[in-house]
Amino acid sequence: MPRSILVIYTGGTIGMVKDKTTGALHPFSFENIYKMMPVLENFDYRIKGISFDPLIDSSNVSPSFWVKLARVIEENYGAYDGFVVLHGTDTMAYSASMLSFMLENLNKPVIFTGSQLPMGVVRTDGRDNFINAVEIAAAYEDNTPMVPEVAIYFENKLLRGNRTNKFSAENFNAFLSGNYPALAEVGVYIRYNKVEILKPNFKNLKVHTDLDTNIAILKLFPGITEPVVCSTLNIPGLRGVILETYGAGNAPTDKWFIEALERAIEKGIIIYNVTQCKGGSVDMGKYETSVALGQIGVVGGYDITTESATAKMMFLLGSGLEGEELKQKLQTPLRGELTL
Repeated sequence: MPRSILVIYTGGTIGMVKDKTTGALHPFSFENIYKMMPVLENFDYRIKGISFDPLIDSSNVSPSFWVKLARVIEENYGAYDGFVVLHGTDTMAYSASMLSFMLENLNKPVIFTGSQLPMGVVRTDGRDNFINAVEIAAAYEDNTPMVPEVAIYFENKLLRGNRTNKFSAENFNAFLSGNYPALAEVGVYIRYNKVEILKPNFKNLKVHTDLDTNIAILKLFPGITEPVVCSTLNIPGLRGVILETYGAGNAPTDKWFIEALERAIEKGIIIYNVTQCKGGSVDMGKYETSVALGQIGVVGGYDITTESATAKMMFLLGSGLEGEELKQKLQTPLRGELTL
């Protein structure tokens, strides 16, 4: 029996085609997926396309969107062997990270892809991205999926979804995974890096939809002032802060800065130390400029990305975790999002 793939078009550049009369770009209905891409008939797959209504620009992605997407996958999980999510590139790394946490016990491929140029443009990168994402989503060996996790396919590489950043607004090679190798590379053949791909556990899918957005991202920069830091840490209802530090987790040692963080931690706000670098890991205590952070209770994020840290904190806070249990989970790999 042929593999069955559900293509979920949420919006974004990849789904835009040119009107033959006016020349204007407009969204294509992916319900008519074979009409749009007849080459798909050459696959021995059963492919169905559905579109979100309304379609959204990825800049408008929100927790309600993630819940909707997770529910679509949950409702169709038993009927399909794999899923391809067509999504705008700007927040794709956030969405792929969040879905990795929301879909516990995922044992089927959920492959995000998109494009830098619309499908209706002659030089589009969307066609190859889409076809390869479909083939990867349908790839099985001994009746077991090759990639049973949430991943991003872009420009000949398959990357773990919660390990990626968008680093280019112009290049077709738009995504980077600075701390984790590619899950697969596509050339004449698709070569899977089996050692690095998560293994299926064959448990029943469990979907988590309770997310807590009472968090903030505080990016350090030379010259950051006390009012800026304190205004962020005193946001009403704040429960967590992603602290984007320098290098291996370093921050200013000014007394006012350390005391501001300490007061926030004493109020129960969790502060998660994530490096601004696209590669490398937080190692608090390696340099003098990070010793004080560890002493006051800042939680080190190792090599997690800001996108993944944001998703993970919303997910864990939404699960009702707090205190030491929350700290422990933040420092534990749950979906392959960090390396200890």
